[in-house]
Amino acid sequence: MSDNLVSIPIDRDGLQAPRKGPGGRSMSSSVATYGPRGAQLGTSAIPGSFSSDMRTVTSRAATPRPEFTNVLELAESEYETATERTVAALRERLNRELKIKEGSENLLEALNAKKAKQTKDQRSKVEIELTASNRKITVLQAQIEDLERTKEPATPPLSRASRLFRSNASRASPNRALTALPQSEDDLRTESPTYALAEILQSLENDGMQPDYYVERSNNLVELFKRHPTLKFDLAWSVFGLRVQGMLLSDSKEVVAAGYRVARYAITDRRSLQTIRALDTDYLVTLSLVKEGKANVEREQALKFVRAFLEVKGGVLEIPRSVVRTLVSVAEHTEDRLRSIAIETLAEILIRDPPLLIAAGGIGPLANILGEGTYEASESLVFAFLYLLDKPSSRLYLRSGCELESVFSVFTDPLFSQGNQQKLSANARVISAMLKTWTGLATLSMYNFRAIKSLIAALQFPEAQIRDVIFELFFDILRIKPPSWSASFLAGRRLTTYGRVANLKADSVSYTDHYPQDSRSERRQLVDHYSALLLAVLFEAGLSRGILGVLSNSPEPTLRRKATLLLGEVLKMASRLLPDGYSAQLQMLPDLFSSASDFGALDRHIATHTVYQIDSVNRTLFRSGSSAAVPGTKLIDGNYGDVPRTADQTKLQISSQIEESQFRSYMVESQVLSSANYTKWRWDILQAIVEGPLLNPRRLDEAIRATKFMKRVLGFYRPFKYRFSNVKNTKLNQRYVRTGCALVSTLLQTAEGTKYLAEDKLLRQLAECLAQLDHMSGLTSASPLFSPARLSETLSGGYFAMLGTLSKDSKGIIMLERWRIINMCYHIVELTQRDDLIRTLLSNLDFSLDSHFRVMLSKALTASHKEIRIYATGLLRRYATSFSSSSGSAAGNSEWSIRFLVTQLYDPEVEVCEAAVKILEEACNGTYCLEYVVKCRPALDHLGEIGAPLLLRFLSTSTGYHYLDGLDYITQEMDDWFLGRNDNYVAIVEASMARAIQMSEKVRPGAVDGAEFERPGVAPPHFYRELTRTVEGCKLLRDKGHFDEFVETIRDHGMEAEDSETIIKVKGCLWAVGNVGSMELGAPFLEESDVVQRIILIAEHSEVMTLRGTAFFALGLISQTLHGVEILAEFGWDGATTIMGESLGLCIPHDLNRLFSIKPWTNPVSRSIERKEKTIPNSGIEDTELVTAKIVSLIVDLGNTVLTKRAVSDLMHIKAKKPAGFRDPALFRRVMGILERHHYRLPVRRFIIDLFEKSVLKQVVLEDEASKSLEEANGVGSLP
Repeated sequence: MSDNLVSIPIDRDGLQAPRKGPGGRSMSSSVATYGPRGAQLGTSAIPGSFSSDMRTVTSRAATPRPEFTNVLELAESEYETATERTVAALRERLNRELKIKEGSENLLEALNAKKAKQTKDQRSKVEIELTASNRKITVLQAQIEDLERTKEPATPPLSRASRLFRSNASRASPNRALTALPQSEDDLRTESPTYALAEILQSLENDGMQPDYYVERSNNLVELFKRHPTLKFDLAWSVFGLRVQGMLLSDSKEVVAAGYRVARYAITDRRSLQTIRALDTDYLVTLSLVKEGKANVEREQALKFVRAFLEVKGGVLEIPRSVVRTLVSVAEHTEDRLRSIAIETLAEILIRDPPLLIAAGGIGPLANILGEGTYEASESLVFAFLYLLDKPSSRLYLRSGCELESVFSVFTDPLFSQGNQQKLSANARVISAMLKTWTGLATLSMYNFRAIKSLIAALQFPEAQIRDVIFELFFDILRIKPPSWSASFLAGRRLTTYGRVANLKADSVSYTDHYPQDSRSERRQLVDHYSALLLAVLFEAGLSRGILGVLSNSPEPTLRRKATLLLGEVLKMASRLLPDGYSAQLQMLPDLFSSASDFGALDRHIATHTVYQIDSVNRTLFRSGSSAAVPGTKLIDGNYGDVPRTADQTKLQISSQIEESQFRSYMVESQVLSSANYTKWRWDILQAIVEGPLLNPRRLDEAIRATKFMKRVLGFYRPFKYRFSNVKNTKLNQRYVRTGCALVSTLLQTAEGTKYLAEDKLLRQLAECLAQLDHMSGLTSASPLFSPARLSETLSGGYFAMLGTLSKDSKGIIMLERWRIINMCYHIVELTQRDDLIRTLLSNLDFSLDSHFRVMLSKALTASHKEIRIYATGLLRRYATSFSSSSGSAAGNSEWSIRFLVTQLYDPEVEVCEAAVKILEEACNGTYCLEYVVKCRPALDHLGEIGAPLLLRFLSTSTGYHYLDGLDYITQEMDDWFLGRNDNYVAIVEASMARAIQMSEKVRPGAVDGAEFERPGVAPPHFYRELTRTVEGCKLLRDKGHFDEFVETIRDHGMEAEDSETIIKVKGCLWAVGNVGSMELGAPFLEESDVVQRIILIAEHSEVMTLRGTAFFALGLISQTLHGVEILAEFGWDGATTIMGESLGLCIPHDLNRLFSIKPWTNPVSRSIERKEKTIPNSGIEDTELVTAKIVSLIVDLGNTVLTKRAVSDLMHIKAKKPAGFRDPALFRRVMGILERHHYRLPVRRFIIDLFEKSVLKQVVLEDEASKSLEEANGVGSLP
């Protein structure tokens, strides 16, 4: 178990003894501190050692004081120097062992991918080496920690004399070896753990010592368990248990906490838990958890001790009901410091052992906590309920999903929601989490979508807060990313203003447009299929009517505009994802248009205005939604030339063929000739001139010779004028970078422009600035132009964009060679401390030409450190994915980039290989690139699972199929998938789906030129899908008979509802059949069997909710072909198609109730559970005894809030008059049994336990020990 479950990291740093207060008394735990692990925690001096308060004593030889001081200072410095050298040597050995460990793990991963028989001996040797390396790493880390702690001694610090004679002191003290940790590797190897354990246990036997004595030795015992993990398996519990029990019965909170910590580290298996429970820890833990906040150390360790049960197999069965009852009361107490971790513990118990939590009355409080909206991690709590709702056997513990409906109460009760913005947002997150899971959607869709309809109906309440939160919820669950102009629109600005919509296409990014058009249908996100179903459910529940209701009666203009934007987005989404039958009905909006056409209605103007707003939003969304532009990356390491233009740059376009007078007029309008101040220039006109008329040699010659136009513009970009290079790096100022790149490109188009650029001071000064970074140039500067600060804060990085423009042209490369800029770039790539500069340089250069820059890129790919190699590998994506089937520049770029990527497959770092595999996998979407990759014959055996997706891509063409068939890969891989990997695919695809659906649209992963190309929600490559792409693969699939086996499994076990292994097997078969049916060549397999009908039967009638979801996604895969759409149409399922008749791979049933036809269930009437709980003996107490019966009756009344006040008063009166009753162990046991069987709030539990004397618990424990000893003696005596 992690030791950081509560806010104070006790296990990480160890328990520290309480500080001494006045009179030598131990201070409370609230002021306890936590020192470093292994540090001396005691405050008293060890006998025979030097005290830190020792004063300097004159030596016998009457050595003068100054000389003695010099000796001390010399010894101190020598000691510190020796320690630093030792630490440095140990760190070097640690780094070497870490590299050995990493290499062994990589080799072991590669060996695991091969046949077990062939690599058995080699794998065993690697495992032995890996084990030895791990052991050495642990030892070295412990040594480094100990040495670093000696450099910073515990408070108070040792005096110089004490430090000088430390070694003698440690030898003089016989007890020092007991508490000190081994300081060297030799000590760790020669340490006898059994002897050290015996010594510590013997020292814990001493009674009457100070609390710090026991705390220090318990910390040493925990350190011993950490260094020797197997030691706890050989504990003699007859001795060890008594020591732990003695600590748990201590009056010191710190000692009790140390006892829980020691017991937790001694846990091994369920038998050890039973042994620990025999020490009466049930009573002890209950008493610790109900204590007040000043005992936080003890309470935290007690809760950690309980959580340790959950980490042992079957350990949850050993958690007593009394402890769970106490945890429930802690979870209900909103002001308790341990409330959050108690709720988390109860949620884990709910998943592992629901009957236990039900018997302890924990379901209701957890449901209430879920609906209150005060728990910070409500999303994780709701997943525990959803886990139980999946299967019919586990959902019986809940009331038909009613527990989840409590979350909607804050929306459906407007009086409760007033002023509770935080609770509204928290519950909205919980609802979002539920609707983003299949189980949650199916549960909330029961009873004819009752819960979802209640949420939409809440829009009718005239509460702006409720409506706003619900709208944000719909934006989230439908994964709608608000467009860039949404803020302006919500603020009330008109969308018809040209400046606000001219650049919409540049601002929006299509997440799928980085893939070729012919592969988009194959890479259709599974999350789109889920979004289509969710959208259909919302429309079925009345979403459009709810939004229109807000538009008609909301007095808030901002809210109406947000409703208009949401309606426009969902209508656009419906036209894209839903079948025509659904979409056409929704687009009509009959209620709205009937109101707008009713000329006699009073609210007709509102409906007309709404129609106009929706039409305006739809037209704007249409213009902004079909963009394929690549977004600009960060300015510090992105391509400066790719930043989108704003409206003022795209507004003006000037033809290159214009008259001289008109050209001069434009130059005058640009203000360049009239002013040298660049802030007064018209940059839109200036860029239009550069990209238009200056392409004409005559106009360019005129601008150079007849005016100062070119001189002033190029002068602005000269580095040493500090004009362009001092401009702040903002989005608006990127226009200067774009104009500079366009100017360089324009000058390279003509001979006159090339000559002028070569003779200008721009490149010469730029070369001098780069030389400041070149350690071989001899030039230095106090404030370099390309320093990290200037590169991030100013436009200095824009010069690299201009270098990239020069690198696109052969004439530009000649200029760069003339000023030795290429040599300087080589040296920049070699810098080890300037990753920002290297990233900026590489990202802006163009590698299309076969020049020095490709060599430079190759150097960065192979000779730089890992981060730069990963980044440089990501840059190859732009060139490798230049899909072309014919020869040309695109094909040439693909070839050299693919060769570089194949080289990266042999990089020693796994991350680099993984990045290269992902790019190659994407490049293989094009037939030409796939064949060229196969031609390179890459070896991927050493990559194991990382290289598997790329090998699967090879199966998509006959060339790749024959290549893999020659390597005997297909047959072996096919058998592996059939025997096990097909089932493992279920976990992979479900994790990908969950991550994609739960992820917010605002934080979508992936970078354009980075190394992260994984797209959650896209179906991972499936072997049978790739196999079915070719005729040869289909023939092999038919010969092997695997498809028939999948169909048989679905037919025989498709309605399985209990066995988890069988359910996973069925899910794997569903994914396999769906992937085969998604290919055109897989249609005959579907026609030859009734598998589609069987899958539909599972989707509509299975009792396992997640199995229904898997069947739904399998049907979506089948609908990716027109043949599959036709088959599904026969069974009442509509498939979505484009206007060209191509299938989108999305299908919805005609009647949604068929998909969510889960029958309501009833939970068992009796909630009693069969568990072996500790029986509460009734001997020694008779209810006929008046006082005892009265106490028991009053304690029972404390559970009734009406009778609580009177019962408290009577109990206090009895304790004052007859306190002897609260010293009876039998009565204590009886009361503890009542607390176990009934629900009490935490303060009431604390009050009840505080009624008894503290000595009662010791009497109970001693009586139990005596009875056990008597039973053992009787058992021995009865033996023959």
